Amino acid sequence: MSAVANIVVFEFWNFPLRKSGNFKSREPLNGGKLMNPISGTPTQFPSPLETKIGRRKFLKIITAAAASIGLSASAAVKLVEAATLGLKPSVIWLHFQECTGCTESLLRTSHPELAELILDLISLDYHETLAAAAGYQVEKSLHDAMAANKGKYVLIVEGSIPEKDDGIYCKIAGKTAVDILNEVAADAGAIIALGSCASFGGIPASGPNPTGATGAPMILKDKTVVTIPGCPANPYNLLGVVLQYVTLGTLPALDDKGRPLFAYARVIHEDCPRRPHFDAGRFAEQFGDEHHRLGHCLYKLGCKGPATHANCSIKHFCEVDGAWPIGIGHPCVGCTEKELAFQVPIHTTIDIERPTPPDTYPPIFADHGGPSPVATAVGGAVVGLALGAAWKQSKKLDAEAPGSAGKKEE
Repeated sequence: MSAVANIVVFEFWNFPLRKSGNFKSREPLNGGKLMNPISGTPTQFPSPLETKIGRRKFLKIITAAAASIGLSASAAVKLVEAATLGLKPSVIWLHFQECTGCTESLLRTSHPELAELILDLISLDYHETLAAAAGYQVEKSLHDAMAANKGKYVLIVEGSIPEKDDGIYCKIAGKTAVDILNEVAADAGAIIALGSCASFGGIPASGPNPTGATGAPMILKDKTVVTIPGCPANPYNLLGVVLQYVTLGTLPALDDKGRPLFAYARVIHEDCPRRPHFDAGRFAEQFGDEHHRLGHCLYKLGCKGPATHANCSIKHFCEVDGAWPIGIGHPCVGCTEKELAFQVPIHTTIDIERPTPPDTYPPIFADHGGPSPVATAVGGAVVGLALGAAWKQSKKLDAEAPGSAGKKEE
């Protein structure tokens, strides 16, 4: 078992494993006869159904998890089968320029006990924040995992990568972030950029971007990188990608920015719980006013929801209903969008990207001002000219009519 799994399993969640001598010689409950088709090595962990979770509870967890991320019933069945066999793909998690918020968000998932589910499905072989080891030991675990699972491990990148001045602004074990990323990504089976920093640069890349920070896809231009932007990223979106890779061996459908469509196909505005107030023309004009206290639409306070692709309005954070920016009374800042996040001032109103009815309808309380004196004068002049032209035309027609010849105009 890896040094990371040591601290995570036994200090955070205390999952039981069958002992056989010291910690490193623990053996699988199946006797080691099952070969992991993902890593090509014998299974090193017991089946989740043989741990204290229990079969009924585990099936409930796994079905709920599949449903929460949009996996089909058949995919849930395959997930159960894979987990029952103890299949554990190796996961290598790299940290660069970031605040570790995405890791912290992931550790706070508890319903339906997804943290336990993740620990039963993957082998977290390298993670700087959670590792019990340090220095040469933890670096050895990284290279051992890369060698043992070449071409099959999942690489998760958290944080932006600085390129300016040959990348000297982020170094680990004497290597730059650029070099580490290229080295580890070279033999990865799947690559996931977690959070806005890893997806497109995030906060470190905001102006004036002194370190030349950028996202993993901009470094790994010749590889498919699944991006899961957010500040922090929603842990359920990461779970969805990993579950599909574990169960089906494929990646989800992605948009043109590498984001999984199951989470980023729609803008927040389309599923926002305050959308009815937008349609009815009820807007908060300033923080603390009556409309703000009543929970009305925050669009006029700079909400970026109409142009932000994310599922925050459906999948909240920290297992708390309403725990997301709009849910606690603050406008969406557009943290999943490169063009908005940390680029456009938070309280600047933006255009609606994809107007849909009744966005295109007139508001309930439309302004109906009276005509100004200038408009009245211009309108009168236009009407007068039109009447004069009509009178002259009618006289001309009378003159050309049959029987009018020889008659003189009186």
